[in-house]
Order: sequence, then structure tokens, then C-alpha cells
Amino acid sequence: MAKAPAKPEVAATETPAPKKSKLMIIIVVILVLVLLIVAALVGVLLLIKGNKNKDDSAPEAAPAAAPQAQAMTTVDLSKPPVFVQLDTFTVNLTREESDHYLQAVIVLRVADAKVAAQLPAFMPEIRHRTNLLLSSKKPSEVATMEGREALAQELLIQINEAVGAPAPRDIRPGMVWGPVHGVLFNSFIVQ
Repeated sequence: MAKAPAKPEVAATETPAPKKSKLMIIIVVILVLVLLIVAALVGVLLLIKGNKNKDDSAPEAAPAAAPQAQAMTTVDLSKPPVFVQLDTFTVNLTREESDHYLQAVIVLRVADAKVAAQLPAFMPEIRHRTNLLLSSKKPSEVATMEGREALAQELLIQINEAVGAPAPRDIRPGMVWGPVHGVLFNSFIVQ
């Protein structure tokens, strides 16, 4: 009978072992979670500190680019855009296979009403540059949307140069640098 009590002792020692292993698993999981949280906080703090350092050096590098980028990303709905419609342009295109002509109604998006009021003083030069540029194009160059967008960009450069705002060297589509912010085609017919 002495052997009978020994068996329960073995059973008693085996029963607490699963409790200890469950407890160890819970402790390990909690430690892993705490480490992940600490790592995430350190990462966020480094990102915030890194962005502050970039912000400190950015204004010195490109002070003029910041207002332009801000003007492109924010829209003030209380101040409607100002447009100036040019007269209809009808020009012969550069000959490819046969004679073609282009008829376009162009609208300029300008910075404000003051620019719109001053633009008529530059209209002869604007019309001249626009006529020269339009008539230099081939029908195949303006047949696609990409071709028309490229033409609008070229016109934007020419018109801003006509009013005294030459294009920067690193110009990109959609970039705003002068009093004329955009060139829009209200009508564009090639025949």
C-alpha cells in the first residue's frame, strides 16, 4: 500500500507542469507584445524627428517652390478661378499628306482678376506667339490627347514669356510659375 500514495505524488507533480508551461507562454506573449509596442513607438518617434529635420532644411533649399506647390494642392473655394477667353484661332497646320487647318478656342486660367485686367495690354504678342506655335504643328502632333496636352504646355510657356515670366529650367507639367496658370481648349477642331 505504500506504493499507492507514491502514484498520486507523481500525478500531482505532472499536473502543475502544464500550468507552469501555460503561464510561461502567457508571459512570453506579453513580453513580445510589449517589445512590439516599444519598437513601434521608437519608430514613430524617429519618423517624427526625421521629418522635423527635413522641414528645417527644406525652406533654405527651395523657398520659391513651396508657395507654388501649396497653390497647386490647396483650393480656396471662396475665391473662384479667373479665366480669360482669347479670340478663336484658325491656322493652317504644317502639311503632312494634304492641307489641314486647326480651329481652336483657347481660355487662359490666370492668377487673379488683376492679371485678367492687365492681360489685354499683352494680347498682340500673345496672339502672335500662339499663331506661330499652332501653325508649326502637324495634324498628327495634335491628334492625340497627349499631343494636345503638350501643346497646352508649350502655349503656357510662350504666353508666360510674353507677359514677362520666363519658364524655369526644371519645368514640369502642371507646374505654376507665372501669372498664367493654365491653357485650356474650349474647342479644338482639325480638318
